[in-house]
Amino acid sequence: MSATHPKNAHTELFDAQFWSELDAQVDEAANKASIAAYKACLKWGLEAIYAGFDQGISINDLVSARTRLVDQVLCRAWRQYLGEHANTLALIAVGGYGRGELLPHSDIDLLILHEDALEEDQATALQGFLTFLWDIGLEIGQSVRTAKDCADEARNDLTVMTNMLESRQLDGAESLFQSMHEAIATDKVWPVDAFFAGKLKEQQQRHAKYEDTAYKLEPNVKESPGGLRDIQTIAWVAKRHFDAQSLNELVDNGFLTAQECRELLSGQAFLWRVRFALHRLTGRREDRLLFDHQLRVAELFGYSDSSHNLAVEQFMQRYYRSIKALSCLNDLLLQLFEEAIVHADDTAEPTPINRRFQSRHGFIEVRHPRVFEQNPFALLEIFYLLQQDRNLTGIRAETLRLIRRSRELIDDDFRQDIRARSFFMEIMRNGDGLTRALRRMNRYGVLGRYIPAFGNVIGRMQYDLFHTLTVDEHTLFVVRNLRRMAMERFSDELPFCHEVMQLIPKPELLYLAGFFHDIAKGRGGDHSELGADDAREFCLEHGLSSYDSELVAWLVRNHLLMSMTAQRKDISDPEVIHEFATAVKDRNALDYIFLLTVADIRATNPELWNSWRESLLTGLYHNTARALERGLDDPIREQEMVAEAQKAARVLLGGQGIDDTAIDEIWKRIQPDYFRRTQPEEIAWATAGIHHCADNDLPLVLVDNASEQGTSVFVYTRDADYLFGLLTGVLAQLGLTILDARISSTSDQYTLDTYVVAEMDGSRIASDSRLGEIRKALRNSLLNPEAKAVTVRQRVSRQLRHFSVPTQVHFSKPQGSQSEQYTMMELVTADRPGLLSTVGEVFRQNKILVHTAKIGTIGERAEDVFYISDLKHKPLKKPALFHQLRYQIADALDNQGPQNS
Repeated sequence: MSATHPKNAHTELFDAQFWSELDAQVDEAANKASIAAYKACLKWGLEAIYAGFDQGISINDLVSARTRLVDQVLCRAWRQYLGEHANTLALIAVGGYGRGELLPHSDIDLLILHEDALEEDQATALQGFLTFLWDIGLEIGQSVRTAKDCADEARNDLTVMTNMLESRQLDGAESLFQSMHEAIATDKVWPVDAFFAGKLKEQQQRHAKYEDTAYKLEPNVKESPGGLRDIQTIAWVAKRHFDAQSLNELVDNGFLTAQECRELLSGQAFLWRVRFALHRLTGRREDRLLFDHQLRVAELFGYSDSSHNLAVEQFMQRYYRSIKALSCLNDLLLQLFEEAIVHADDTAEPTPINRRFQSRHGFIEVRHPRVFEQNPFALLEIFYLLQQDRNLTGIRAETLRLIRRSRELIDDDFRQDIRARSFFMEIMRNGDGLTRALRRMNRYGVLGRYIPAFGNVIGRMQYDLFHTLTVDEHTLFVVRNLRRMAMERFSDELPFCHEVMQLIPKPELLYLAGFFHDIAKGRGGDHSELGADDAREFCLEHGLSSYDSELVAWLVRNHLLMSMTAQRKDISDPEVIHEFATAVKDRNALDYIFLLTVADIRATNPELWNSWRESLLTGLYHNTARALERGLDDPIREQEMVAEAQKAARVLLGGQGIDDTAIDEIWKRIQPDYFRRTQPEEIAWATAGIHHCADNDLPLVLVDNASEQGTSVFVYTRDADYLFGLLTGVLAQLGLTILDARISSTSDQYTLDTYVVAEMDGSRIASDSRLGEIRKALRNSLLNPEAKAVTVRQRVSRQLRHFSVPTQVHFSKPQGSQSEQYTMMELVTADRPGLLSTVGEVFRQNKILVHTAKIGTIGERAEDVFYISDLKHKPLKKPALFHQLRYQIADALDNQGPQNS
């Protein structure tokens, strides 16, 4: 079904002279009747519409120009190649081309109709025609059928039926075209109710492929929820039900309001323009808004960077807001179709709910059209009622239409209405159905109006690989994750989080913290501080006590504290634990911030959540809980932690038949911090390996997949200052990502290196053969006296290539017991394969030892922390050495000097 936009007052439409020139170009090509002439004609047309795009000409005119040019080329070629058969066959445009919606590189789908049997000379002529079209550069998809074939194919395949529903005759025998339409009439193939049900199912399956959200980093303009396909679904059903040829006809018969039609057409025009830009930039049919293209599309749309918002972020926010509006209209119109098609003859009386609402066919609706006008608070009440009654599956279309019209009633007076505030807090407190309620409120434009700060972040994205969703969608996923922790049926998903959740006295405070944690993104300044102020004010206005309001504000202000502590600091260090426990103050706050942190990480980027990060956070939780139980005035001592770890490991080793004397002989050579930083099971595993290994069996390489944290790789061998770079290089070349690195040495110059690794996608290593491959590669490198470093040849991913992260290197004195022993080096740079081995080579050149590496990958950014010393295990002190390391690391990673120090 084609749709025509109103003229844009700010653009010049193609004038009569242009259309005349287009016709003249086709005439010239047809007169010359050569491949070169037709190619030149198509090239002229492509350049003309590209120029029109740059001039801001209406996308409808651009699409029409492309369609008209291709129509004329096909018709001239049809006559040229079919000759006497041109009127015995029919040339039909189907699909998007049938709708007259051709973008620069859209597929051109053709249906060629013939009588009962295709004659040999007809087939020969057709072959020449189709070959010619490919030769001149048109990407053709074609089918050759009789009218009966069309009906048979349509009966078996809804997609084929849909393509033919949008057919448009270009040339040839009109009688064949009419026969085809008669063959697929509603009384013969796909009656309206079956067609509607099939299209609805098709859309649900398509949305599921995109996890029912279009708010991903790289959306599909055509197929994602809210995309062009959703508009087309409405058009297809309208054509089958009403035989409507345009969306405007739905206005004429009262099915669609004029405003809704304008919104649909405006949304379609915007998406067409985005798709047009993608086709132009790539030189091919491309519907995905990949990182490769987003910056350039934003530029084509005229956006420029501002102080707090990149041009690409502004453009993508407009994109996400557009598809959100289209998703809402899609909901409304498909439900109207359902009522008109499925329930047309239903005379059942509605069931009253209260004075304002009733239910019909499982949908809630207003009892009279002035409900919201007379009782504005009902704009929140309706979502509360939906949450309360699981038998209600949605909002009836006419009521949804009223909500859209009445949203302007949500003003300051509305927000101060005690009834509105009460309904909102009841929605938060009830828990059951909370995520669904918030999603509906957001989808239908109520949530952003009730909480304007949330309205500001709707559709807002951050141009990086860390934040995979828009701020509003991420926020709702955080609340969803928190709800799942509370629900018994999801207890197996995160068992420990479910256990902690049962300790939370007021879950609604946690949900509010999740809702407000990122609400100040994009304002400039510290979003955690600004969001905390918003949260406190909101809570107090909604009747929460000062204590509860302060707790929510504290969680918002500190929502990054636990993840940053776990990922950047040594959480086995008693002083680090003491500092974190001091910030948390009590067990109740610890429970809240732990759950919020887990929910936030999993909603920010699901790929970042793995057993390793889970072990870091649960380890920090348990250590902090223990510190709080002891009391902040009685902090845990390093000697206690070492003694406890050794005691537990000794029990495990005793079970393996290794006596205390043998254990003591090994342990007396190892520095105490190894025991503090290592779990008893791992200590026992490594100790047993050393015990059973003779010197002539070195290097000892153990690889084990038993730990919940990930795959542990343990190396015991003679120490050398190149080992860190060599081992990390081998692991990177194997396609592994390093999650953690701990390096300890013995008093007699041996090293105990432990790496926690995973596959590049974060998954656990799945097979024994893969474990064996890792062990063999590491041993071979260590046994090769010439091997001092590895050149990593893994390719940088497509997405990473589109981000530039200048290398920054900072040095400082570490916190806690390590302050007298090590220097802390923080590195921020672009992530890439072999990063650690490159840094390790710089350390080797400067005689620097690595003792611990905290590896953090934040999307496209690597944020790694290294605890380093000189060869005498003393911290670095010379400013000249710091400067040299900064320069060499930045030069090795960026091929230039340091960007920031």
